[in-house]
Amino acid sequence: MRAALKKFYFRIFGKDPEAIVVSFATGERELAERMFAEIQRLEPARKHYLITPEEFGGATLWRIYLALRKRFRRHRIGLAPVLIGDPRCRTLRRAAFLLAPRKILAYNQRLERHHLRLQTAIASLLFLRGVPLDRIFLRPGWLAPWKRERSIYPSEVREIEGRATAPRRRRIAVLTPYFPYPLSHGGAVRIFNLIREMAGEFDVFLFAFLDRETEQDFEPLLEHCARLILVRKPRYREPRWSTLEPPEVREFRSPAMRAAIERVRGEYNIEALQVEYTMLAPYAGDVLVEHDVTFDLYGQIDKRSWDYRRWQRFENKWVARYRKVVVMSERDKTLLDAANTVVIPNGVDLHRFTPEIERPGKRLLFVGSFRHFPNILAYRFMIEQLWPKLRQRRGDITLTVVAGPDPEIYWREHTGFTTIPRGEGIQLFEFVADVRPLYVESNLVLVPTLVSAGTNLKVLEAMAMERAVVSSASGCGGLGLEHMRNVWIADKPEEFVQAIENLLSDRDLRARIAAAGRAYVEQNFDWKKIGEQQRALLRGILPPRARIRVAEKSDIPQITAIQATANEASQWQASDYLTYDCQVAILDGRIAGFVVSRTLAAKEREILNIAVHPDFRRLHIATDLLRFEISRSPGAHFLEVRESNVPARRLYEELGFQEVGSRPGYYDNPPETAIVMRIFS
Repeated sequence: MRAALKKFYFRIFGKDPEAIVVSFATGERELAERMFAEIQRLEPARKHYLITPEEFGGATLWRIYLALRKRFRRHRIGLAPVLIGDPRCRTLRRAAFLLAPRKILAYNQRLERHHLRLQTAIASLLFLRGVPLDRIFLRPGWLAPWKRERSIYPSEVREIEGRATAPRRRRIAVLTPYFPYPLSHGGAVRIFNLIREMAGEFDVFLFAFLDRETEQDFEPLLEHCARLILVRKPRYREPRWSTLEPPEVREFRSPAMRAAIERVRGEYNIEALQVEYTMLAPYAGDVLVEHDVTFDLYGQIDKRSWDYRRWQRFENKWVARYRKVVVMSERDKTLLDAANTVVIPNGVDLHRFTPEIERPGKRLLFVGSFRHFPNILAYRFMIEQLWPKLRQRRGDITLTVVAGPDPEIYWREHTGFTTIPRGEGIQLFEFVADVRPLYVESNLVLVPTLVSAGTNLKVLEAMAMERAVVSSASGCGGLGLEHMRNVWIADKPEEFVQAIENLLSDRDLRARIAAAGRAYVEQNFDWKKIGEQQRALLRGILPPRARIRVAEKSDIPQITAIQATANEASQWQASDYLTYDCQVAILDGRIAGFVVSRTLAAKEREILNIAVHPDFRRLHIATDLLRFEISRSPGAHFLEVRESNVPARRLYEELGFQEVGSRPGYYDNPPETAIVMRIFS
């Protein structure tokens, strides 16, 4: 009876009583086909129609709407699936909304679906704006405190014991937002290599958030770290727009991690904490490492955006609160414009990345983890604007892409699209444990990065492997490279294509740029040299290991004994030192070293002698004594050093002394020239 009444009712209005499904292919063809197939599977009993943009050409909104109304005037539309997000299909999408405003089933580029309804107006609007389905019903705690779904903060802390601690190694800690192994992206490469370099002088305690790491990932760090302290990353469930702080900061706010840092620092007498990445700045360490100036990264996209404004506010606030802030380049230092910044650049393992002879071919290589969204922008630029032109001109050219772990997840997150486009001749890898064979097989390395901050490790790796690089200006920014000398710089699509063609055609030019690149990284970006900068930074912020006081008469026998063991030092009568300014360093109840100085004139002093007992060498006692001497008397400080005493000269240079003259025959036993050095404080 009910079915008969339904047929009679719709017959009066000239409609077919059976509702139909009209799907709108308002997006990529593959996504539209998948959407249509899913709807047919979900509604197998209904008639299905698929509307494509090609049916209407460049028709206006009203012409499309009227054509659709005419076509379906005798049908009742029960459901209208529509793909959202593709601006090319905006007109047809609007026509669908006019045709069946209460029947729209919106599909995003991830093929998540949501019925657009007035009763869920906020969620529907957020879905239309690209917010993932699992987040459209989230509301900030300050707006809807009754909501049950809230962020989850794991409380379990896992500790793994590494190498044994040593009494003479000072203890420092490193906090990072992810475990720095495997070496799947530039940040992990930097952190791993510098921890390895720090471990030569310090006991390193590594605090890290875990995501999907395995037991095997921990092993490479255990030989360099005294202890691993690991906490699961929180599951943050607040809307990204709803906080004054950037959401990335909130994603790593962990009470368990904060408590673990406080407990372990006290238990093991850790003297300094280095915090990697700006989003962890609220953990309030001593050194903050800005892998990139994040507000600059967002500013390159849109300086009017909410992300740019809150990152700028947050970053400037926390940079001012740290004793030292490490940046990757002079450009980043200028951007922050803070007195506490110091440049410690990225580097490359020159022993691991060693050149091999280039094989004949036309093979291009792009390395860039998709977890860092500028690499996704670079890939889109390459696949959409470069690759079609290159394949048209050179059909035998190939491209290998290393996109890092889980690239589809990050691709969907940053683009909204489900699948990563792959053109003909393109081979895409996810995480590659060893990229060296791919560099060996390549003829040219591409870095088409349109948005970038910090410095790119992949540029350094390519140059270390002696492969020519074609890069955008931002892709190699901060490295001091020169166009046509050690890199080819191009920004516009046509310039990029032409650069690739020129270099593939001219083997000699390619080889010359590649060789200059290898020489440049050998001179400037060896991790061992950069590691010494890192260790010097930590030594500079740590309190002196020894207690320094004025020398007393009772100290003369020990000073005499120390001087006798230091053949490179001046051999004077130790009792005369008390007529000058003599300071001694006390460690473990013994005099570990001494420094003697005198005033020459107003704001001008001379360091007469410095020596350290053999039992206390390589503990930076001399460094502590010199820093104490320099800091207590502002002005110029002079000293002489034997020309052959290279270790001492290197120490003085690291502290800031500069060579200003020489005194031939100044030293006896054996006779030798003295190098005069000076520093201003």
